[in-house]
Amino acid sequence: MVHFVGAGPGAPDLITVRGQALLKEADIIIYAGSLVNKELLEAAPSHCRIYNSALMTLEEVVDVMIQGEKEEKKIVRLHTGDPCLYGAIREQMDRLEEEGISYEVCPGVSSFCGAAASLQAEYTLPGISQTVIITRMEGRTPVPEREKLRSLAAHQSTMVLFLSTGLLVQVREELLAGGLAPDTPCAICYKATWEDEKIVRGVLDELPELAERAGIRKTALIVVGKVLESEYELSRLYAAEFTTEFRQGRKDEGQK
Repeated sequence: MVHFVGAGPGAPDLITVRGQALLKEADIIIYAGSLVNKELLEAAPSHCRIYNSALMTLEEVVDVMIQGEKEEKKIVRLHTGDPCLYGAIREQMDRLEEEGISYEVCPGVSSFCGAAASLQAEYTLPGISQTVIITRMEGRTPVPEREKLRSLAAHQSTMVLFLSTGLLVQVREELLAGGLAPDTPCAICYKATWEDEKIVRGVLDELPELAERAGIRKTALIVVGKVLESEYELSRLYAAEFTTEFRQGRKDEGQK
């Protein structure tokens, strides 16, 4: 059995209880290099064999899994954040199915959630944005034409950009071309929830310069949107006159 486990956003105590338990029981751990906090590996038993997938190809990773299955070992494939986002797990799962090897996925806290916590931000503020677009800037790996940043920017929704820290000049150009204002609030979240976390706030027009001044060149998320400002509408959910399944709304004194 292979367990794909989300390591969480960085802080070792933000892995799920189930994920922690799987690490403690693992015979083999294949972890995603420097993007996974090494403190998590301390939970592994002394006999556990540990591999750094940053130094491996897909075939090499799968070969370790196949050999481990033959030896009836419990295998953990430790991915950053939640494996469903930019985790490249589909290709691994397809190979396991071809080999007749069972697997399961243990979800984790994504780094975009960790970034929101560090920013003390809510991505979906009433009257501002009710949509979060998770995407990345096109680089060596292309994105579909319909998913170019300038097209997505037209929605004026909250945006969280992965894998784009080294392309901030292009990010700025694309978002401005898509209709975002130069003074749109943005934040660069370097290693959110890690001990060496760094958060830089500013506006879209100065995005590349913000990163340069802070010395941030990789391992960061970019959050863009007016949800980073102070103005918004109150949620209707907790309004006194709002009726829900659990409570009856009450009318203002002036209402009949």
